[in-house]
Amino acid sequence: MGSTTDRTTGRRRLLASAVAAGTLLTTAACVTDAPRSGGPDRSAERPTAASSTGLPALRPARAPWEVVRQVAVSEAAIRDPRTASADLAAAGRLEQQAYRTLAERPGWDARVRALLAPRWRSVVRDNVAARREMLALQAEYPPNDTLPAWRVVEPRPAAELRSYYEAAEAEFGVGWEYLAAINLIETGMGRIEGDSVAGAKGPMQFIDPTWEQYGEGDVTDSEDAIMAAGRYLSARGFDAGDPRAVDDAVYAYNNDVRYVRAIRLHAELMERNPRAYLGYHAWDVVFSTARGDVTLPVGYDEPRPVPVDRWLRENG
Repeated sequence: MGSTTDRTTGRRRLLASAVAAGTLLTTAACVTDAPRSGGPDRSAERPTAASSTGLPALRPARAPWEVVRQVAVSEAAIRDPRTASADLAAAGRLEQQAYRTLAERPGWDARVRALLAPRWRSVVRDNVAARREMLALQAEYPPNDTLPAWRVVEPRPAAELRSYYEAAEAEFGVGWEYLAAINLIETGMGRIEGDSVAGAKGPMQFIDPTWEQYGEGDVTDSEDAIMAAGRYLSARGFDAGDPRAVDDAVYAYNNDVRYVRAIRLHAELMERNPRAYLGYHAWDVVFSTARGDVTLPVGYDEPRPVPVDRWLRENG
């Protein structure tokens, strides 16, 4: 992460994601990055077995009523403390798919709102708004014809990561929800390993000069990187009681108001219901390309950019 123009330009160029945020490295594009029209959506091609929560299949909804069902079932599962861990992960992926679909279809907004139970309306509104901010950011850049030189790994467990966010909050006064939202958009909470085109490193995406000033330990270690992000945002004036100060600090992290709005929306969703974090923790890395969205599974490991068509041929 950092406040330099070079890093921001680099992040956007690679975004042109998601997804994704996605991020997003610029990894913000990957997890929350944006799909492009004109190509097949390959983000949901792997089959998903039904779960004990009654989750529908993981695939893009074809009608407003279908995405409403995806939202209602996934959000209810995420918020229920009785949901088993495997079902919770499946619910998070379904939630991600639903919001990606909705963000691309503003013509569905009125019908979806009419069909939604009132309890989900603000949840849907803010998740879709966050996604659309990242779509707007990405739209400035041409679609990718290669997949990135990344490794995709399992993230640290949700409870472990939250303990790091909360430790940074206790020391620096930066809300844990904001640190989680940045970690989500930057690298999918640490799923993405690889340097950005601007040379940013680690799960919170620091360029070397910024890390030298604010980092301690290993830039690729989640705990060290999250603490450094808290230290940096605090130095940039983060004040939980002053929304303008919060936005200014996040803007210093990535110089784009759309990024700031996306971070705030995700963070506020977690403030209102902390279990929303558990859904985000399950989100896949989805990369936008000229051929449509491509989900990069755990185990994806490419030492250099690879043509999308070749990778799809070889990986089905």
